[in-house]
Amino acid sequence: MSDPNTGRLLSNRYQLQELIGTGAMGRVYRAKDILLGGVPVAIKFLALSMQNEKMRLQERFEREAKTCALLGQKSIHIVRVMDYGVDENNTPYYVMEYLQGQSLSTVIRSQILTLSRFLSMARQICLGLQCAHNGIPVDGAIYPIIHRDIKPSNMLVIQDPSFGELVKVLDFGIAKLMISDGDQTKFYLGTLAYSSPEQVEGKELDSRSDIYSLGVMMFEMLTAKMPLMPSSHSFGAWYQAHKFQKPISFAEASPKLTIPKPVQDLVMSCLEKKPNDRPQTIQEILNILIAVEQQDKINQSNSQNTALTHDNFRTPSQPEYKTIIEQPLSSVPEKKLKTELRLSTINDDVTGLLAWPTNKPIADIVFPQPIHHNGELSPSLWVMLSQQEIKKRLICTRYNQFLFISLPHPMVLWITVIYNREHGPKWLPYYLDLKTNFGQEIMRLLYYAGYYRLLFFAQETPSRCSHVLVSSIAPIQRERLQEWLKLSKVSTSSADAQMSKTLLKQEYEKIKQQILIKLEKNNTGSSFDLSG
Repeated sequence: MSDPNTGRLLSNRYQLQELIGTGAMGRVYRAKDILLGGVPVAIKFLALSMQNEKMRLQERFEREAKTCALLGQKSIHIVRVMDYGVDENNTPYYVMEYLQGQSLSTVIRSQILTLSRFLSMARQICLGLQCAHNGIPVDGAIYPIIHRDIKPSNMLVIQDPSFGELVKVLDFGIAKLMISDGDQTKFYLGTLAYSSPEQVEGKELDSRSDIYSLGVMMFEMLTAKMPLMPSSHSFGAWYQAHKFQKPISFAEASPKLTIPKPVQDLVMSCLEKKPNDRPQTIQEILNILIAVEQQDKINQSNSQNTALTHDNFRTPSQPEYKTIIEQPLSSVPEKKLKTELRLSTINDDVTGLLAWPTNKPIADIVFPQPIHHNGELSPSLWVMLSQQEIKKRLICTRYNQFLFISLPHPMVLWITVIYNREHGPKWLPYYLDLKTNFGQEIMRLLYYAGYYRLLFFAQETPSRCSHVLVSSIAPIQRERLQEWLKLSKVSTSSADAQMSKTLLKQEYEKIKQQILIKLEKNNTGSSFDLSG
């Protein structure tokens, strides 16, 4: 019997195609976003039978959507949410990126993970969790988020054209904002096999509960077995196991496996019964994983008797193109640059005699134009303002963020904000068309350099650059720039660039307040860089 929702048009925008998943909180469909030319999306509906339950599931479902939207914007290791709404039957839904891949539970069942693959996956999962634990802005304050349902089936493994094997954390359906005066959940929520002792007891949780669940999952990833073996799968049996049973050792679980002692010790420390005995933050776990991963690379290199340098070494899970893109900017042959880029020369002092281009108006405008500096090509954003406006922000916080849309036309909105408490923000947005050589080269330079200069010109004296600021680009943003650049080269275009600009502008207006909250929270009254 076919699903009655198949073919349904939701909110005059999303055409439902097939049911692809069901769970306690609702049903997930694959759909097409008609407004964006049929781009595939996934849509999750709250189960109708649950809407009237006393646990205020509709409010929690809406919070899940907003939480994922904010987190997905901060980390590529968390599924991205793009839209939220309520249909004609008053059923809430939210729209996510559609990802084709396997759940980690399927991967574990089908094969034993190599150490290299485990380290890569575990590191990516930790990066996603760290993003959640670091928190999201709510009413002007930053609140950490605990997932509360860490398990292999909530991790999706996809083969990404830019990153190779990419792992994303899914389903923040029972996630909780750590707000001290919020309502406490009086019900057990989670998955028994992966729940922390304090979770099965119904106690208030913090991020260390997720760390326990992560420990259970990492043990399973390495051995394909569970570290605890209850007498049955009842709640009582799992309660006893998590509270009192000692986890089995790696030797007991898989005698033939060779697992580095630092990894064994790490996993076992995550499985400690008392939260104070576990690693206290995800960063502590990441430090160990990264150190072991680096040593593993060295060991592989030595075993192959190949003189590989750090710059060109590639693990099996990394795409081969990274052997090229990790070169420093100075090593990129200048002859490969497109002639469409108009280059300016500049001496070692960037504030030297650099004139405003004759083909640009004397007005409040912003545009990118690379410059030569110390023999290298460097990305720069040229800004013209009044002399008074420039003086207001000689001491300021710098912030940048990039938004991307692939359909109907690949376009990036490059957002720069300069801010100080006395004069507030100055927004400097610029749209980059990624179907032009110019747009592609600017993106490539931003990725390679990891920073850009803001060159300020006063309208009263445009004959020379009056002030220079440098704004760095966060590593996660740099990764996205490279990903978007590759996608833009293979994507088709309806040539409707204006529609993409309009959609990006709408998103830009939505996130302005979030950016301001971040700037106001971090502003110290001094000049520093706050990368988005």
